Formats: sequence, structure tokens, C-alpha cells
Amino acid sequence: MSKNEFICDCNVIHKDVVDKTMKNMPSEDLFNKLAEFFKILGDTTRVKILCALDQNEMCVCDIANVLGMSKSSISHQLGTLRRSGIVKCRKQGKEVFYMLDDDHVKRVFEVASEHIEHRV
Repeated sequence: MSKNEFICDCNVIHKDVVDKTMKNMPSEDLFNKLAEFFKILGDTTRVKILCALDQNEMCVCDIANVLGMSKSSISHQLGTLRRSGIVKCRKQGKEVFYMLDDDHVKRVFEVASEHIEHRV
């Protein structure tokens, strides 16, 4: 395929489509929050943490062991994920267990993983 196949040569504006789309566009604030959400997921270590937490609720020590990293590094990344609303935690005695914040985060991670796996 030539790259020119993907260039639109017409000057036709489909007003009904444009109007409907413009009416349903989210706010600039939502776009900014979505971009920040995906930026947070743009780090390999954080994605690995999400993969681990997609399978089990885990403490920092367990995640560090699974990823072969220091507890300090994992804690730092978990802090970023927690502040972003992507993971949450619960305390049980002296232990703190982390999990994906909600089913939406779980679905975003799983759908993205599935998409990538099927494109390879």
C-alpha cells in the first residue's frame, strides 16, 4: 500500500457526523485526565505491577519478589499508582496489601493486554 492511500482527497464535510461528534466530545478536563491516566501506565515497572495485581492482592514484599526488584522501588511506583487512583490498599496488622482500584482498571488492563497479544 502506498502512503497516499490514507490521504483524503475530498473537501466534503459530513455535517451531520461532525455535529454529532462535536456534541458528544468530552470536556477538556476529561481529556487531560485521560492523558494523565495513560501516561501513568506508560512505565514498564508500573505495568508489571498491574499485571501482578490483576492476578492477586499483594503486599510490597510479594510484588518485589515477583518482579525481582527492591521494596523501595516497588513502594515508589505503588505510591504513584495509588495517587493516580489506579491501585488502592488495605492494612491488615502491620501488612499493607495492594489491589487494583476497581473493576474499571482491571478491564482497561485486560483489554489492552488482549489487544496487544492479538496484534502480535
